[in-house]
Amino acid sequence: MTPRVSVIVPVYNEGAAIVRCLERILREVLLPAEVLLVHDMPEDTTVPYARRVAESDPRVRTVLNTFGPGPANAIRYGIYAAEAPVVVVTMADGCDDPRQIDELARLVDRGVVVAAASRYMPGGQQVGGPRLKRTLSRWAGRTLYAFARVGTRDATNSFKAYDTRFVRDVGIESRTGFEIGLELTAKATRLRLPVAELPTIWLDRELGESRFDLGRFLPGYLYWYAFAYGRRLTLDRLRARRRALAAAVDPARLPTPRRSPVHGGAETDHRMKENA
Repeated sequence: MTPRVSVIVPVYNEGAAIVRCLERILREVLLPAEVLLVHDMPEDTTVPYARRVAESDPRVRTVLNTFGPGPANAIRYGIYAAEAPVVVVTMADGCDDPRQIDELARLVDRGVVVAAASRYMPGGQQVGGPRLKRTLSRWAGRTLYAFARVGTRDATNSFKAYDTRFVRDVGIESRTGFEIGLELTAKATRLRLPVAELPTIWLDRELGESRFDLGRFLPGYLYWYAFAYGRRLTLDRLRARRRALAAAVDPARLPTPRRSPVHGGAETDHRMKENA
């Protein structure tokens, strides 16, 4: 059965903790789905535990990211490997509520290109996390909602659903951290495409150590924050901008996802690079 939603989970040495994450997702997602665990290296400690789950539930696939290290590249790779018309990005640390994956996907089914789980709209909540990060995130979300009219009060949250075709049309330029959610929200805003939100309760990670580096990722967030305030764009102009950026950096080709026979199809292998 062709999945209706691809759940993208970037992972980094999650070990046995990934089993609990997968159990939650597989229990709560009722739509036909695939769950892609995207890892940067074959020896990642997440992989053997994920493969054990995949043996009993074919919805789970491990995906080796060859775009480069880091969460942005893992998310990019997962989206381009996805087989469903809707993709939902969620974290492996328990901070997101998997019960909302179906709700977010259905918003995209109804016509929005970005559906955000919002901590800052009425009914939403953020529990825990570094104070400075919380303050900056809340300020960015509320000002973008009020002045750039981005359609969500939480543009910086990674827990979002996207129309897969929209993402492939506009491309992903982020290469460092978790600013992809803000980038795609800003691009949808500039293209005047619909963005929606629903309230969520975000919990600080339960297990492991966060890899969020505010100092390193902040420039990317600031760039896309400013980008959201620009004039209306057409898709052709946005594509021309991407081609110009790609020519200035490193031209490459979009990957053609294919399944590997490893572990009954649990592993997906991509060896072609993406057209930036």
